Formats: sequence, C-alpha cells, structure tokens
Amino acid sequence: MQKLIFYIAVFAFLALPILVQGQTSFGIRGGYSVSSLSYRTGAGRPPTRTSGISAPTFAFVMEHFAGKNAGIQIEIQYLTLGYSQTDTVFAGTNRTELDYLKMPVLSNFYAGRGGRFHIKIGPHFGYLLNATDVQRDFDGNNFLPTYGGPGDNPRKFMYGLTAGAGLSKLFGKSTLEGDLRFSYEFGRPETLDRIFEINSTNIEFTLTYLFQALKSKTQN
Repeated sequence: MQKLIFYIAVFAFLALPILVQGQTSFGIRGGYSVSSLSYRTGAGRPPTRTSGISAPTFAFVMEHFAGKNAGIQIEIQYLTLGYSQTDTVFAGTNRTELDYLKMPVLSNFYAGRGGRFHIKIGPHFGYLLNATDVQRDFDGNNFLPTYGGPGDNPRKFMYGLTAGAGLSKLFGKSTLEGDLRFSYEFGRPETLDRIFEINSTNIEFTLTYLFQALKSKTQN
C-alpha cells in the first residue's frame, strides 16, 4: 500500500508542470460495477464461467485539457471485483469479494461543445485492500479457491486496460458526464497455482460531476 501511495505522489509531482498549462477540473464519479470471471483448471480444459459481483463504485477525479478536444483523466477509485459460483450437485454458492483501490490513467477525446460525446482509454493500476469469502458452501479442484482465508496470499497488485464512452454536458464551470466503461484485468489474484488461468472483466455505469478549478491565461 505504501508503494502505491509513493507512486501516486511521484506521478502527481511530475505532472505539475503540465497541469499549469490548460484547464483542470476536479470532481467525483459514482455508479455501479458488474464484474465477470472465467477460469480454466488446466491446460486444454474448457473455460468455466461464473456469475460476477455487482457493487457500487466511486472515485475522485482529476481531468486536464491541454488541447481543445483532448486531455487526460486520472482517478482514485474504490472498486469491488470477485465471483459468485453456484453448483447444482452441491446445491450451494461460493462467493468471494475483492476490494481494490484502483487508479485509471485515461486519455480523453471529445467531440462537440455544450453537449459532447467522449471516448476514454488507457491503463489502470490498483492495490488489493481486502479479500472476503462471503459465502463458502463447497470445495473441490474444479472450483475456484478461497482468497480471504489464512495462507491464501492473493496478489496485491492489479493492472489492465480500461476503455469507455459517454456523453457530457457543460454548465458554466461545471460538467456532468455519463459513462459506460469496460475493463480487462491482465493480473490475477491467484499466486499459489491452484488455478491454471483466470480472466476477469468489469463493466461500469457511472455519473461524474466535475468543477473547473484551474485555467491558464492562454485558455481564457
């Protein structure tokens, strides 16, 4: 956790010379996320899909425009991923939730004036805050393991790609945005080789409120 905070601080320091040029807004983003997960227990085995986790998500947002229709957006986001797996033979459910502090670093592209269409794309990084096995009704080699128990040792670092699109509306110095985003995780929580392969994706439906805080003289 200390390493993530250090990297964020270094990135913010390096970005300061850029932020003094152009327009910078700060705000909050909130909505709902739906994650899904598939896995293979061995090479050559068909993938098994599980039900995802639906949970609220929120973020602090910094958006900066150095050009007319392009810029960068950096967020500090709280996000819950995981899986919910049911089995008809055992008549039960296994549910595990993974809470992350996530930092998307997105390029922004806008079209329009008062009402705008936007596209956002870029990498994201994150740190696992907590892993909880909410419900555990069965076990076996063909099922996903626990990640919140003693000795599970889930991977702390996450990374992947995020892309999204939406609409935004300007109200003076305020901006209201509606977003649909898709994320793919390159990292996986498994570190003990109990599962051969895991693929995790996430869809977010969110609203963002931004307020213009800084604007260079060249932008006036």
